[in-house]
Amino acid sequence: RLVRAGGLLLAVACGPVLGRVPRGLQEPLEQEWTKEPLLDYDERDGEKHEKPSPRRGEEATASPCFRCCDPGTPVYQAVPVPQINITILKGEKGDRGDRGLQGKYGKTGSAGARGHVGPKGQKGSMGAPGDRCKNHYAAFSVGRKKPLHSNDYYQTLIFDTEFVNLYGHFNMFTGRFYCYVPGIYFFSLNVHTWNQKETYLHIMKNAEEVVILYAQVSDRSIMQSQSLMLELRDQDEVWVRLFKGERENAIFSDEFDTYITFSGYLVKHAAEP
Repeated sequence: RLVRAGGLLLAVACGPVLGRVPRGLQEPLEQEWTKEPLLDYDERDGEKHEKPSPRRGEEATASPCFRCCDPGTPVYQAVPVPQINITILKGEKGDRGDRGLQGKYGKTGSAGARGHVGPKGQKGSMGAPGDRCKNHYAAFSVGRKKPLHSNDYYQTLIFDTEFVNLYGHFNMFTGRFYCYVPGIYFFSLNVHTWNQKETYLHIMKNAEEVVILYAQVSDRSIMQSQSLMLELRDQDEVWVRLFKGERENAIFSDEFDTYITFSGYLVKHAAEP
């Protein structure tokens, strides 16, 4: 082993020196090389791969060496890159980041079709009682200065003079009192009969005949009145109707005096104890 090691060191040290050949000896050596080329230790491999060096005056043949950038470079099979299982290297879940800025609002879409009507809800509970100190009012008093004769149909008694009409609950155009404050009401009707004619009227509640004001035929005209109390609910109507003309039926009045009056007012509100 020591001898071999020493030989290797000597070859390495003396190789550059021994490789130098004087100029005068280069040509004989080249001629000898061309005449009798040395064979490699393996003749089979030498015969397959041996290529003599070109002589003087001959063109050099293509070199058996290749560069990676030369065309026609032999392609070597790529070595597959080992894959790493990322799931093994997955770390723990990090903390939740801060909330980002709110984006811009989108365009308003078109209104959709109206949905179906839902079922009716249950009746709500009764509310708390109102303030007892609060007072409720309703009152009216109207008159008529024109006479009215019966016809073949029922006629509503329309009034043309307004004495009191609190909050406008009495409609002068329709001749009816509309209840907006439920409770107990007092009503009074006064008319003047016409001599030699019958007087026949009803005080109506909605479409129901409640009381009658009647006077038979007489040689004298007299004042006739009727009064009553009614319990009204919200949107109830009270009005006066002249009976249709089976007989000559009329009430008297003139342009100078008011002979016909109709009045009513609230006595007790429905919510009061």
